[in-house]
Amino acid sequence: MRGFLRAGQAKVFFTVVFIAVVLCSLSAQEGSRAVPVRSDHYTVLSDAGDGAQVSRELESRFAVYNRLFRFDTANTAFPLQVRVYRNTETYNNYVSARLGEIRPGAVYLHYNQEGRRELVINRLSADEGKILPYQAFVQFLRAFIPNPPSWMREGFAIYFSTLTFNDSGEISYEENLSWLDTVKKLGPNAASAEAILLADKQIFPPDFQSLSWALVSFFLNSGSDDYFRTITESFMVLSPSATAAENSEAVFRRVGLWNSYDSLSGDYKSYIASRKTFAELIEEGQRAYTSGDKVVAELAFLSALDQKPVHYAPYYYLGLLAYDENNYDMAEQYYHSSIQYGADKALVSYALGVNAASAGRKTDAVNYLRTAAAANPAKYREKAESLIQRLR
Repeated sequence: MRGFLRAGQAKVFFTVVFIAVVLCSLSAQEGSRAVPVRSDHYTVLSDAGDGAQVSRELESRFAVYNRLFRFDTANTAFPLQVRVYRNTETYNNYVSARLGEIRPGAVYLHYNQEGRRELVINRLSADEGKILPYQAFVQFLRAFIPNPPSWMREGFAIYFSTLTFNDSGEISYEENLSWLDTVKKLGPNAASAEAILLADKQIFPPDFQSLSWALVSFFLNSGSDDYFRTITESFMVLSPSATAAENSEAVFRRVGLWNSYDSLSGDYKSYIASRKTFAELIEEGQRAYTSGDKVVAELAFLSALDQKPVHYAPYYYLGLLAYDENNYDMAEQYYHSSIQYGADKALVSYALGVNAASAGRKTDAVNYLRTAAAANPAKYREKAESLIQRLR
């Protein structure tokens, strides 16, 4: 705003004054409808009266974050401010008045003045569940370290973006591997660990977000106590008064005290190469199943299921394995799950028919086979009718 005033242009001056009045008016209107709920680390202003539920969720997330970071809460001004809307238009108006653009789901607004910082949530947005975990972590980290290394902010925000909170108050976590395929496709063109760590001092490499997640995943999940200790000790050298570049340099030096960067880079590349994408796991399971190595096949499909629990493919193949082991009840459960998550109805219905026939449930088998024939007559009608005749 000072820059506009120095320009000496009356039109700009009155525009700025008008915007300021609008912002104050919006804040007054929204604040009058909001119900504040205070917890240990948050004040939640909700226009729908669900501040207590939002507060519980954020406190649960806070506890998970700080079990890793171990920041001293006595040295930070609390509470953190949170504003919740259940009206998309109101949320969009509030956010766009401050950013000049709309951010779906949730957004953390960071200012130099602590009192103005806030996490703004559109509680009924379809994007809220995906975006809130990311933005909630950014608010947590920047409450202690306003200018953290960019790789740390982005990498951990992505890492924790699959931390979920349900209506029963339970919090759960599944590792976020959605960026793994992007990182692996970079191959030898991927930036080094040093380049990622020092991006704030040098240049941000391509695919910086995915590489930041990969580096965080490496430090936390490599299986090396040394690397895990290295990353957790690096949190202690972060300064709330430093720039992002200065904090990056401090972490870089700390990491280098305990690790040769040549060794670290090699271990980092080996770690990424060892992690399998969903597609790789399905292909591995298919090869093992075809060759008769059912143990390896099952492990691959179960790992794929861990990565994508709402994808049909692991369920279908696990159903085949269960059928081969004469575990017909389990096979049927897997087959039904595969249909639920989008598998070809004709294919799985035929498998269900064969499974029911083997289990001695002739009526069910006939019904499944007829469903398969109706769903894809060209492929299954003849086979289904042949099997039905044999069951009679």
